[in-house]
Amino acid sequence: MQQDVLAGSCLCGAVRFEISPPLSGFRYCYCGRCRKATGSAHAANIFLPQSQLKWLSGESQIRRFDLPGAKRFAVCFCTQCGTRVPHKIPGTENYLVPAGILDSSPDARPSASIFWGSRAPWYVEPHEGPMHEEYEKQP
Repeated sequence: MQQDVLAGSCLCGAVRFEISPPLSGFRYCYCGRCRKATGSAHAANIFLPQSQLKWLSGESQIRRFDLPGAKRFAVCFCTQCGTRVPHKIPGTENYLVPAGILDSSPDARPSASIFWGSRAPWYVEPHEGPMHEEYEKQP
């Protein structure tokens, strides 16, 4: 059974939206641009048609940065808290939704890792290190 609607919001709650499955794609991206934009080893990006995203509040709080010279790369964020938020992908009718800002888990799981060859040299698969439920205990 398909989920009806998934809600999402920024850290401060000013920007709120809903998406309606099915998702067009769900991928981890290891490219240098996504690493810079997230400050992490990769981005977890959901893709879907514009018609499946509904803004509930805070659209006026969103600022967009289009990377000069990039065909498709952009970052949108809440001007209150800086959280990355969904944005229309230039030249398409699709939206990119950062998966981490969903308030519940989608039924779909990431189907691929893209730009794997561009991953950070320091990247280590999470299962290769110790796991802690909270902060690591310090000696």
